[in-house]
Amino acid sequence: MANQKILDKKGEIINEISEKSQKASSVILFEYQGLSVEETNALRRLLRENDSELKIYKNTLVKRAFNSLNIDLDKDLEGPKAIAFGTDPVAPIKTLSEFAKNHPALILKVGLVDGEIADDAKLKELSTIPSREGLLTMLASGLMGTVRDLSICLDLYSKDLEEK
Repeated sequence: MANQKILDKKGEIINEISEKSQKASSVILFEYQGLSVEETNALRRLLRENDSELKIYKNTLVKRAFNSLNIDLDKDLEGPKAIAFGTDPVAPIKTLSEFAKNHPALILKVGLVDGEIADDAKLKELSTIPSREGLLTMLASGLMGTVRDLSICLDLYSKDLEEK
């Protein structure tokens, strides 16, 4: 029979995974086998810059945590997987996709994005979306163009009134 300390520790880890999954906007499972320690540490740093976190847990503990949340990812938890938890729904996906371009050992498998299961095709699609800052910049530039056009129209209208 297993030692009670070990069982308690496993329970804590399952609770940790459950809590992180509930708090995170995105939870991405990916294969990492073949990455060196330096590459894994570089990936951790890149994810940390985007308010994301990389963790490696035993699959059995991850399965139990997801089952407690009524999330069925059992078929996707075959073989060693790492998990990226992110506060932004798209940022960790973009970071992992960019990193995978130069490191073919990293393969995105499945994720939870805003509570919905996203397969690898959906993750690839989400990785092409601009970041939140990029989208805000696009919105601001669109609004600036509208304001500029309005100011030109008002200026022309005021000149037209002055001539009359």
